[in-house]
Amino acid sequence: MNVVKATRHFEEWLGRRIPLIKKDLRLKHVAMQSAPFPFLRASFYRWAQVWPEVCPELSRAPKVLAVGDLHVENFGTWRDLEGRLVWGVNDFDEAHTLSYANDLVRLAVSAHLAADAGHLPVNRKDICDAILDGYRASLREGGQPFVLGEKHVWLRNLAEGELRDPVVFWKKMDALPTTKEEIPVSAIEAMEHLMPTRDISYRVAHRVAGLGSLGHARYVAIADWHGAKIAREAKSLAPSACCWAAENKSPAEILCQALISRAVRCPDPYLQLRGRWIVRRLSPHCSRIELSQMKTQGVEMRLLYSMGWETANIHVGSRTEVKAVVRHLQRQKPKWLHTSSEAMLSAVLEDWKSWKKRGYI
Repeated sequence: MNVVKATRHFEEWLGRRIPLIKKDLRLKHVAMQSAPFPFLRASFYRWAQVWPEVCPELSRAPKVLAVGDLHVENFGTWRDLEGRLVWGVNDFDEAHTLSYANDLVRLAVSAHLAADAGHLPVNRKDICDAILDGYRASLREGGQPFVLGEKHVWLRNLAEGELRDPVVFWKKMDALPTTKEEIPVSAIEAMEHLMPTRDISYRVAHRVAGLGSLGHARYVAIADWHGAKIAREAKSLAPSACCWAAENKSPAEILCQALISRAVRCPDPYLQLRGRWIVRRLSPHCSRIELSQMKTQGVEMRLLYSMGWETANIHVGSRTEVKAVVRHLQRQKPKWLHTSSEAMLSAVLEDWKSWKKRGYI
């Protein structure tokens, strides 16, 4: 099955589970043609399909509750219960039980593509070494979240770019078009549940964001409260694309909440799964971070090390499998991550070229 046929099959499968926004799907297809990195971000379903074929031994490695769709732009910041700024993985739409190596290889491949695009001026071997060093260190320590207070000052400085400025952020939110369609009652309830009070007047906008979930319904309730803006987002969720790739006929669980609950994490109190909606607070410091927004010069290796560490923070949640993961890691050849990421990178680039040539809009 080529990537065009796989995309059609996947979107038909997805459309039987959640309503899809056709206009946003067309935007996704265009973005997939633009460059390999957006293609990778938008096509986890294809990764899930080819991963066991390209890396069969690694795909059978010890399994953990994994992110699945991990990449270098699947990290962001939020505020914890104490109001502290926290950094880490912030999208778990594709959470699934997978080989621990899946997240590491996909993260490395995304870093390779980011480097090729000029966002990470490091070579491929160094990318893999930094990710693995951080991952192993976090496993040894039992994980530790990234609270950007007195520690990790460099990361806090890195995360606070121009687009995190409240004026810039809320200008973008205000520019979102008010939705004219009927909004599901369940989405309204999900957003209202996270409002500071129940009597706040708000407008609901349609938001186009991300790539992997582009096409899913995504609503943002924007309000003025005590003299400043607040926002809550509800995004529709479906089972992981891994269920489609495995041709799983039985009903599949959405494992987002299970992963968040188990991981070594300083939780976001405003990130919740309510029915089939993932709902969260949006603010200048509660959002995903794009590499293009970050001035990474001089700290690229520290950033990749931290991404590897945070990956282990997620995997440590599968406590009974950690020893098996450590043993498996110890048996691997020195350049295993580099070799496997090169193999998957070749598969991704081959698919991108086919999509660019034959992708439908």
